[in-house]
Amino acid sequence: MAVSAFYLSDSRLSAHGEHRAVAQINITPLVDVLLVLLVIFMVATPALTGRLDMRLPQYTPTPDRSDPPPRVQLRVGNDGTYRLDGVALARAELTPALQELARRSPHAVLQVAADGDADYQGFAWALAEAQRSGLRDIAWQ
Repeated sequence: MAVSAFYLSDSRLSAHGEHRAVAQINITPLVDVLLVLLVIFMVATPALTGRLDMRLPQYTPTPDRSDPPPRVQLRVGNDGTYRLDGVALARAELTPALQELARRSPHAVLQVAADGDADYQGFAWALAEAQRSGLRDIAWQ
């Protein structure tokens, strides 16, 4: 049987001249375990005390719209004219017509299309005016 123990120095010899075993606990492994636990608690504590905002969006039923929103076609011509549902309009007449459309049916879907040779500036202006008039559902082709 092997006994691990510390032996006293020569000044503590027993009466028969033999070394006497010192019965003390070796605390080095205990300190190692305590330091590891301290590090684990230092790392885990901020995660336990921090709070996350876990509020999820709530379902709110929307009114059932059985009829789809009206679709309105706006066509930008290559000659600088605009056609709103087939009615030819000049550039100055387009803004009041779009504002009236937004007032009359705010959920209308405006489909903006351009001829192949149409000026890009006129197309971009029509999109901007549609948005400024209050229409929110704008599609382009």
